[in-house]
Amino acid sequence: MTAVTYPRVIASELTKLHSLRSSRLSLLIALGLVVGLGVLVPWMSVSSWRDGTPTVGYNAVERSLSGIYLAQIAIGVLGAMVITGEYATGSIRSTFAAVPRRLPVLWSKLGVFLVVTLVLGTIASVLAFVAGQAIFSTKDVEASFGDPHVLRAVLGCGLFLAAMGAFGLALGALLRNTAAAITALTMVLFVVPVIVDFTPKGDKVAPYLPSQAGLNVMSTVSSDPLGPWSGFGVLCAYVVATIAVAALLLVRRDA
Repeated sequence: MTAVTYPRVIASELTKLHSLRSSRLSLLIALGLVVGLGVLVPWMSVSSWRDGTPTVGYNAVERSLSGIYLAQIAIGVLGAMVITGEYATGSIRSTFAAVPRRLPVLWSKLGVFLVVTLVLGTIASVLAFVAGQAIFSTKDVEASFGDPHVLRAVLGCGLFLAAMGAFGLALGALLRNTAAAITALTMVLFVVPVIVDFTPKGDKVAPYLPSQAGLNVMSTVSSDPLGPWSGFGVLCAYVVATIAVAALLLVRRDA
């Protein structure tokens, strides 16, 4: 009998991820949003400056990385589907029969997904930045990797996408249902911020919500009370807490 080891479980999860058409399509959509909007937004901005005078203080870095706002949804949804898909088809029972301790499955899924989204998200962010700055250079408002905070902002986009993907995966492991996990993710990203905004202390609470806090890592000029890395740390705290609860329930519930 072949022993169950982490390298073999990781290899199995990597095969599952790249062999599914839905996974490849979701990744393609997410990366396409980052690169596509990284070209479209700068092009529209430059096209609107008919008199040749761009807006004073225009943030060319964040404009070329604006695709992150939509890409986080696609990556989060894919993260949820990485594990809820197995519950939907019933194949999770075969997975846990092969790996009875269960937790190696969760850690392997998480590790594989983090690495894939971090590498591809970083590549997409760099491509979006380079393409966007090439367009902005026609109006002499471009930025470069050597400018203050720019390298952190560009590489931070890859970190942010990986964290949002892990958050989606954690919600999927916790709720075990694709529709429920996607609904929860959407609520956290879009509904909760609106509700918080209408509360008396909304301006104090909003910076600590997952997406708002994490996006600080790609900001070059921010008035947010959280700094870039503190904000990203808050997002990671949400991810770790959700994964911890999901791991606890994973070993206690039936498959």
